[in-house]
Amino acid sequence: MSSPTRSTPALIDRREALRRTALLLGGIISAPTVAALLSGCDAPAPAAGWTPRALSATEAAQVATIVGHIIPTTDTPGAREAGVDRFIDRMLAEYYSTDNRAAFLRGLADVDRRAHAVKGTAFLDLDPGEQRDLLTALDAEAYRRETVSTAPGQPPFMRAMKELTLLGYYTSQAGATQELRYARVPGRFDGCVAFENIGRSWAT
Repeated sequence: MSSPTRSTPALIDRREALRRTALLLGGIISAPTVAALLSGCDAPAPAAGWTPRALSATEAAQVATIVGHIIPTTDTPGAREAGVDRFIDRMLAEYYSTDNRAAFLRGLADVDRRAHAVKGTAFLDLDPGEQRDLLTALDAEAYRRETVSTAPGQPPFMRAMKELTLLGYYTSQAGATQELRYARVPGRFDGCVAFENIGRSWAT
């Protein structure tokens, strides 16, 4: 069993990830996601030979493409490079209820249905610009649905996808060490720091 000094920092980091994600999404994080993250689920390091458990191979490729659009690669690794697609598969397999998992998979199927309706082809066969346009439209619809009503425990698909992507990314090694800068607390206090010396957001 892990000692308190080893387990506490990890728990604090996950709670901070939840807080930051809620702020970015402007609302409450869904119950299965909270339970999973606080139980220790985080993004695995990418490795060869990975096989999805809750997703089919096509669904896994679809998820990897979508998370890559939500957090693309810039001067730091994007969500796909950070293994967020694998995090989502693990969440679905181990922590989501049957109903919530089914709702998520229906959302993935709907993305493909929309692609066929608009362009006559699967989502993965669209060019990147067309994929972004479709995801942007779904995101706008998710926001409108939330302002009216949403079934308890089952947020709109794009809301769930963005939530999982942000949490997976900011608990991954790439997200926590390259996208955010980690600072121990307590530590040195500088009362006046030039903004250009800070650069990125800080994770504490």
